[in-house]
Amino acid sequence: MKKLTVMLATVAGLAISAGSAVADSTLKMVEVITSPPRTEFLKKQIAEFETANPGVKVELISLPWGQAFEKFLTMVQAGDTPDVVEMPERWMGLYANNAQLEDLGPYMAKWDDAKTLGDRAKQFGSTVNNTQFMIPYGYYVNALFWNKKLFKEAGLDGPPATLDDFIADSKKISALPGKYGYCLRGGPGAFNGMHMFMNIAAGKGGYFNEDGTSTINEEGSVKGLQMLADMYKNGLAPKDAVSWGFNETVTGFYSGTCAMLNQDPDALLGIADKMSADDFAVAPLPVGPSGKSYPTLGYAGWAMFANSQHKDDAWKLMATLLSPKDNLEWAKEVGVVPIHNGADQDPHFKTEQFKGWFTELSDSSKYEMVTPPTHLENLGNFVDQVAIKNFQEVLLGQKTAKDVADQWAAFLTKEQQDWLAKNKK
Repeated sequence: MKKLTVMLATVAGLAISAGSAVADSTLKMVEVITSPPRTEFLKKQIAEFETANPGVKVELISLPWGQAFEKFLTMVQAGDTPDVVEMPERWMGLYANNAQLEDLGPYMAKWDDAKTLGDRAKQFGSTVNNTQFMIPYGYYVNALFWNKKLFKEAGLDGPPATLDDFIADSKKISALPGKYGYCLRGGPGAFNGMHMFMNIAAGKGGYFNEDGTSTINEEGSVKGLQMLADMYKNGLAPKDAVSWGFNETVTGFYSGTCAMLNQDPDALLGIADKMSADDFAVAPLPVGPSGKSYPTLGYAGWAMFANSQHKDDAWKLMATLLSPKDNLEWAKEVGVVPIHNGADQDPHFKTEQFKGWFTELSDSSKYEMVTPPTHLENLGNFVDQVAIKNFQEVLLGQKTAKDVADQWAAFLTKEQQDWLAKNKK
């Protein structure tokens, strides 16, 4: 009898052990907007999640942002899909329209923290088929960094209020030895900022007319594109800015090479670390001939792949990272405007350095936010590949602004009209 009891206990122990092995899950998570400090902070949040959820492990894959679109697409095409992915807004149409993302609506319906989630997060995460395929973790709103010391040295006493001021101030600063007015971004990630200046010059926000035709090649938009090309040609931006991405423009600003930079709050992290708060500020973007400005409001967030084998655990991870506490910490670390109502009252955001962004967000009569058309399936490749190459060709004088704008308009018009045809009500 004793031997039988021992055998039964052993079998029971094996069963418990096997049950524990089955209960354990490893989540694959991909981040795509990467930097070493950002990745380390995300690892810290993941470690806290793992401690609070024994048996769940997270394998983090960090893709370099410059090649992230192609590398992630290659992973997906090879069937190597993650459970959770960092989803830039312009990629959402590609994966959501191909039925590869999970509808997060049923999870959100049972999520206590949804009560404080801002309306923007619900709106922007459901631009494809009115389905919540992604939840943003924050917003990237463009505003204008300006170097107070260089402005004073050039005889200027404040940031430019209009596009004409922007060009005139750039000329005065560029007359200083070894200095430039504007940290132009011609490389990875350049499209949103470049298109923003096209909108400002045109006095018209957005991408399309009601019939689906693109506005990007209208006369005012072409003038905005040509304005940037002329600034580059006339030496108001560094010559190597034709290939500059995020890091290069930020370095150009805090090193004092150039005096103005249009960027999101994430640039503040590196700049505040290198410059005294007395030496720079963030102002609203200059307005165009219409008296209005059109800041780009971009965003990224967390999405779940529909073929995940661990959906409940994947949601637990997402819900943790998107909770008010973790999201506020994340927003401070990576430089985004947080997603939960009331977060803007945190002392961290009540400084002169955040003034430009909150001025834009609070004055809708003067500043009209423009978000990318994330419902378009091929937007990611266009923004991250095609448009960058074309913009560089315009800067270098290899193609005219009008020819490139016409090419972009043809592509965007077809994409939008195809989408409209498929989504007739």
